[in-house]
Amino acid sequence: MINSAADSTGIQGSTADLAPAPKRHIPVALSTASVYPLSVHDGFAVAADLGYDGVEVLVTHNGDSQDARALNALSERYEQPILAIHAPTLLLTQQVWGSAWNKVQRSAQMAVDVGADVVVVHPPFRWQNDYAETFAQGVKDIAEAFGVRIAVENMYPWRVRGREALAYLPHWDPVGQDYKDVTWDFSHAATASASSLDAVKALGARLRHIHLTDGISPSTKDQHLIPGHGTQQCVEVLQHIANNGFDGAVVAEISTRKAKGAGQREEWLAETLEFARVHLGQTLP
Repeated sequence: MINSAADSTGIQGSTADLAPAPKRHIPVALSTASVYPLSVHDGFAVAADLGYDGVEVLVTHNGDSQDARALNALSERYEQPILAIHAPTLLLTQQVWGSAWNKVQRSAQMAVDVGADVVVVHPPFRWQNDYAETFAQGVKDIAEAFGVRIAVENMYPWRVRGREALAYLPHWDPVGQDYKDVTWDFSHAATASASSLDAVKALGARLRHIHLTDGISPSTKDQHLIPGHGTQQCVEVLQHIANNGFDGAVVAEISTRKAKGAGQREEWLAETLEFARVHLGQTLP
């Protein structure tokens, strides 16, 4: 008879030693973009009220979003760690922090200053030729220099009179590009009529960060719907990453600009959080 404290080889141990490692708790954070046009301060307050695990800060024209000391103060006040910095690489933030490379470098420095390990960036616009030519290597170099992950986000083709226009270089889809880390956004995938599940599986360990939202395909608009209100495979992707060793974060990034007051905005963000928790297996449905 084999002793319960030893296996058939005679090696001492306990049944606990043989148990599988516990599944990682994937943090579910709130992007400050989800409370736009309210302030960064509001983003932290809402995240704390609803029970999110942290915050992703989108750097905008808002002064606090550009100030590491202000962000650290908000993080401490609301007990919300800052999990990611979204660089000001959007069209609406083209005037923030100067040149394209300066935006990425300052975002990486801010990530270090606030204790975040991920910087989200968009691929270059087609008119940023010099930036685009060295983009893949440049983000690698900056990531290594600052000790952060720079996760390039999937975008979507622009369409003019029904025809696709070249908007991003080298491409709006990061799956086939030489990026070490990638952010996947469901709304952008919907606008591109892309399969998020296929993309996430193809990315494998390169998937670093997820923007949880939704959209209806086909569409020419970037909709940022509540997950489950569109046609993307949000459920399947969350269930997939919950069991495949994903070590990044899921970040709610929905549009609440049409919400009728703070009450409805919080309802939508609470629904998004519950959706994530349920399909990541963190709570009972």
